[in-house]
Amino acid sequence: MPRRPRLTGAATAALALGLVAAAPAPGSEPPVGDARVVARFDPAAGQRPENIAPAPDGSADLTFAFARTVARVAPDGTRTTRATLPAVTGAATPLVRGAVVTGIARAHDGTLYVNYATGTRATGIWRISPGGTPEQIAGLPPDGFPNGLALDGRRGVLYAADSVHGTVWRVPVSGGPATAWAHRTELRPARAGAFGANGLKVHRGAVWVSNTDRGTLLRVPVREDGSAGTPETRARGLDGIDDFTFPGAGRTVLAALNGSNQVVLVGRDGGHTVVLTAADGLAGPTSVAVRGRTVYVPSAAYRVQRDPNLLLARLRYHFGRL
Repeated sequence: MPRRPRLTGAATAALALGLVAAAPAPGSEPPVGDARVVARFDPAAGQRPENIAPAPDGSADLTFAFARTVARVAPDGTRTTRATLPAVTGAATPLVRGAVVTGIARAHDGTLYVNYATGTRATGIWRISPGGTPEQIAGLPPDGFPNGLALDGRRGVLYAADSVHGTVWRVPVSGGPATAWAHRTELRPARAGAFGANGLKVHRGAVWVSNTDRGTLLRVPVREDGSAGTPETRARGLDGIDDFTFPGAGRTVLAALNGSNQVVLVGRDGGHTVVLTAADGLAGPTSVAVRGRTVYVPSAAYRVQRDPNLLLARLRYHFGRL
């Protein structure tokens, strides 16, 4: 029997994160690299990129929170407006006061779904069909703050995280009344006036949710009957975590830490490693997306108040099912 090769500390760490090297070998280079800012936006025009949905051609659809718009940004930075949500008289959104477009999810046919928080009856989930105008398909509590949004195509439902009420709402993808799918202490902010449940993804039979105020990443199993299981805390100490994504089929996560201006790689053991910082061009990252080997990171510059942008980087490893 051939002698088993000895793993270096870096290689062992890579295996723990579920990484499989493409080239180069694990540990010889950081898992994310070649970062570059491809588009810069105008904060005076409300162009604070909040959430992102990559498209098959390499472009990405972005929600510009205070501009109430969805824009498509090409890999070269060229952008076009996809849709503008209707203006609201007397907007009084909790936490931010003005009307904002937040989470976005994309269906296979190109239909987009976005959360719109207004403090009025316009608060809820809106559908943007290809070539169509935005239409509200579900109302959510006006005194809440719908934030992260995810589509479960297999079950035909949308999940929306409410940062004020500590609730995950579920809505049929065809539209209709919203159901409070999960309402737990773990999803609520620890302090009044702070953001609780924020980013949200559906992954391997569970709904994953970040809690910004508590700095946690939660996994809520979806039971066979579709109801919510007991939340599991998968990671702690993620200061100012916003939205996140899964770079592979496993439980490794790439998360945007708005509070510390970083993107981190969170391993299956809950530990995390910084992979992108302000030195790479981050300016208050709000979300992360991956398509193929490309990493997309919008920065809204809410705290630093300069240079909101879209950054692209490259995954150097394949991520396995660990």
